[in-house]
This record gives sequence, C-alpha cells and structure tokens, in this order.
Amino acid sequence: MATITVLNGPNLNLLGLREPAIYGSATLADVERLCREEAAQHGLEIDFRQSNHEGVLVDWIQEAGRAMAAGECIGVVMNPAAYTHTSVALHDAIKGASVKLIEVHISNVHAREPFRHHSYISPAAAGIVVGLGIEGY
Repeated sequence: MATITVLNGPNLNLLGLREPAIYGSATLADVERLCREEAAQHGLEIDFRQSNHEGVLVDWIQEAGRAMAAGECIGVVMNPAAYTHTSVALHDAIKGASVKLIEVHISNVHAREPFRHHSYISPAAAGIVVGLGIEGY
C-alpha cells in the first residue's frame, strides 16, 4: 500500500496547549487521527512523525525521497513550523531528495508577525496550504 509521509516540526508536539487562540485546541494526536482516517478512505497509509530537531527532519525528508524513488511513498505533507522561516537545510533536503512536498501551516502565517511571512520551504514545495487549521493537513 502506498504511503504519505507527514512530518511535523518544532513545538507541534505542544498542539492543544500552545497558544490555543492561534492553533486551536486539537492535539497532534488529533491531527494524526485525521490524517489516518482521510488516507484510509483513499487506500493509503500514513507515516506520521514529529521532531523538534532540524537534522532529524532533514534525515526524514531524505528517507521519504528514497521511498518515493522506490515507489513506496507518494509524497510528503510537512508542517515545518518555525523552521519554515529559518531553514535553508530543509529547503535543500527537499530539492536534493526530489521530494514532492506540500507545505502546511495551521495558522495563516501571512496574517501574523512579519518574520513569519517568508518561507524557505515554499520555493521547494509543490504546494502550500495555510490558515485552514488542522483540516489543512
């Protein structure tokens, strides 16, 4: 069965606790359940992961690239969180691993602080979903 890799960056393990006025009350477990239920309706599996560490996320992107090349993974959905605005390493990993990646943000980053308006991930992404809450996944 084909897999979609869902990667979550720093502090997303705090969903439900961290700034609920911005991120809502749903937890990361709720996001995972939503993703698994939706994928099952399409005959797909989810490989769902979260890390607060940039290098771990780079490793997982490269792993997904190898899985895509082997026909085992159809793509990546990633909420890079704060690394969106800082990580050339994630950008380079996406490009280098030839990963088809959709960038997701729970909040509308363009309606927030100016430093959140720039993404290093977007130029490497196949598409972007912002501001739809956890339904954006």
